[in-house]
Amino acid sequence: MMRAKMKVNSVEVHETGETLKMSPVCANSYPEDGSDENNTFARFTPSGSVELYVSNPDLAGKIRPGQEFFVDFTKVA
Repeated sequence: MMRAKMKVNSVEVHETGETLKMSPVCANSYPEDGSDENNTFARFTPSGSVELYVSNPDLAGKIRPGQEFFVDFTKVA
């Protein structure tokens, strides 16, 4: 399993949903003891992007630029 902390860079509103664009949260520096929360993922994977199209009306307008989310990647058996 891998956990990434992602920041919402933009939300594009469409007639039937929204496109969310996110990138990994990175710290400016990483303490050797790994104590910075952003160190866990971003130190070894400092760049990337996720783009999702969300058409769930219950989520419309609830995810905004600047918000941060944990995204978990778990292998499907």
